[in-house]
Amino acid sequence: MHIDWAALGQVFGVSLVATVGLVGIFTLGIVAGSPRAAGTAPSALARTGAYACYALCLAAVAYGIFLIAA
Repeated sequence: MHIDWAALGQVFGVSLVATVGLVGIFTLGIVAGSPRAAGTAPSALARTGAYACYALCLAAVAYGIFLIAA
């Protein structure tokens, strides 16, 4: 049995970068959409940015599912 360590390292690296990036974008969406002080709602621009972050996460997950299913 032969293990291609270079390919395994590439898969690990891409998986690590994708995971950290996706979690970072989702966290940015949570921070942008959260209230700044007690009783204040986020601004329209912050809410739009949060929705954009969530949409980007959804697109990345959908693309991953597409790659697996294809």
